[in-house]
Amino acid sequence: MLFIKVEDIRPTGIRYNVTFVLAHQLLRNILPFSSLLFTIHYHGNFVRTFAPNRYTMQKSIPASVFSFLEELKENNNREWFNENKERYQEQHGLVVQFADELLEKMKQVDNIETASGKKSIFRIHKDVRFSKDKSPYKTNIGGAFTRATKELRGGYYFHIEPGNCFLGGGFWGPSPEDLKHIRMQIAADPEPLQEILASKEFISTFGKLEGEQLKTAPKGFDKDHPAIHLINYKQFLLVKRFTDKQAQSEKYLENVFTTFQAMRPFFDYMSEILTTDLNGEAL
Repeated sequence: MLFIKVEDIRPTGIRYNVTFVLAHQLLRNILPFSSLLFTIHYHGNFVRTFAPNRYTMQKSIPASVFSFLEELKENNNREWFNENKERYQEQHGLVVQFADELLEKMKQVDNIETASGKKSIFRIHKDVRFSKDKSPYKTNIGGAFTRATKELRGGYYFHIEPGNCFLGGGFWGPSPEDLKHIRMQIAADPEPLQEILASKEFISTFGKLEGEQLKTAPKGFDKDHPAIHLINYKQFLLVKRFTDKQAQSEKYLENVFTTFQAMRPFFDYMSEILTTDLNGEAL
């Protein structure tokens, strides 16, 4: 048996559980079509969530996603999650739709190997093996797009969490070999990176380069080097934060897209220095 749950997503909305045959009558006579959210189940199993007004739904992160994550934070246990698994699937589906729309836009301006919005989203389950906090679920939904081929370095990350929404990009944990090579390239010629970090677009979007830094110069580098503050970085991160209200705005999709594009000069620089030697020859 095919069942469709139809949810009126307006603030005063209600939900209906209907058979496929009754759905058309419901849509035509009771609710405005553009306000509907469909959740499809087949033989009791969740299939997918979608909205007729597809583009509008994908331009922002709906308030319902934040509400679910807030409740999960207060009830972070398996019993509650299993009782609300259908709700999680619905909200997860909405974020996947947003990610699909964002991915489509990103693939127009960059070579992205991530296959789909769904593939970009991280699991909600936490790895608690080495954590003091044994709560089983994350209280955020995050996703990442990976640039294709070893010549294109850097990656894009979006994070949805009540009170802590942000976009990130860059190099969270470069390998020891890559980190040494980055430092050597900066030491040899810091000006290109300094120009990027001092640009109006970079400062207005990200403010500054973020990431962990050494307190003293790394081994083999002059502590008095004019760019030692850049050489000391262990991570190279770009971060832009948003309020929950901004993430729920219809402008959010475009804001995310614009922010990710602003990362490109930094990514292009890092891609070049990581794929060439100090003489500019390809590695």
